Amino acid sequence: MDGTYILGIESSCDETAAAVVKDGRTVLSNVIDSQIEIHTLYGGVVPEIASRKHIEKITQVIDAALKQAGLPLEKMDAVSVTYGPGLVGALLVGVGAAKGIAYAADKPLVPVHHIEGHIAATYIEYPELEPPFLCLVVSGGHTHLVRVMDYDCFEVIGRTHDDAAGEAFDKVARAIGLGYPGGPKIDKAAREGNPAAIDFPRAKISGAEFDFSFSGVKSAVLNYLNQCEMKQMEVNRADVAASFQQAVVDVLVERSVAAAKRLGEKRLAVAGGVAANSALRKAMKEACDREGIALCYPSPVYCTDNAAMIAAQGYYEFIKGHRADFTLNAVPNLTVGEDRF
Repeated sequence: MDGTYILGIESSCDETAAAVVKDGRTVLSNVIDSQIEIHTLYGGVVPEIASRKHIEKITQVIDAALKQAGLPLEKMDAVSVTYGPGLVGALLVGVGAAKGIAYAADKPLVPVHHIEGHIAATYIEYPELEPPFLCLVVSGGHTHLVRVMDYDCFEVIGRTHDDAAGEAFDKVARAIGLGYPGGPKIDKAAREGNPAAIDFPRAKISGAEFDFSFSGVKSAVLNYLNQCEMKQMEVNRADVAASFQQAVVDVLVERSVAAAKRLGEKRLAVAGGVAANSALRKAMKEACDREGIALCYPSPVYCTDNAAMIAAQGYYEFIKGHRADFTLNAVPNLTVGEDRF
């Protein structure tokens, strides 16, 4: 059987996922068990509950991924797993499962950085895409501008100084009564609102032109809501959502395109959960078209946490010779480009 087959395991937050990917590009299976319904009851992810649910589901999703791919574990060339960053308890479940499977089946164990996995999601749908290129990774926990110099070589040229963009979406959605998860609900509500109704700030970081800060715009929304309450003014939730979203999108697009131009990169990828946002996709496409930059972004299923992206990056780690032994541990605060395991 030709090709290299990687089993990927992802459990960094509230999705228990497993996938089988051939040669880093062809997805044979991608099974995701989401915990959104239970965490919605609490308005956000509860780490202890997430860990327990991962324990309940991890074996089931791995079995389902192998069955969906139509391949036995023996045919896998390696087992790849997210080992950071993320919730430590959640990560430990996936790492423990991967170590057990790799040991029992005598397969190489390949650790994968979660953010680098998000970047690899673009390879799945853009078979022509190869490094070097620039990638905006924007999610609930991360907002990074990453220069991808090789499949295993990354340089962070911009990052958030406080809230990640997705985190700000969640907090604003909660504040205006939309609930969790905030990203899709803000996106939907914004379609009914006026993005120019309220002038929320677009933060710039002195001395770090490609960095981000979303704490200020979040606070501006909260202050606006408090002022409306004190003045007994009716709040148009759609206008608030649209105006907030526009402020965030403007910053993400402006920084990303400016960085691509400065670095001479003609290809820009957008990955992570917020990459599924319709306003961001539209604005980024328009800006890239104006500047002659080729834009790549995965389908929504590959934007949110999934194991196909972990198997995809795992393939490139595997062929580069990266392996871990059975002392591999979860690293919740792992940074992009940090020495591997």
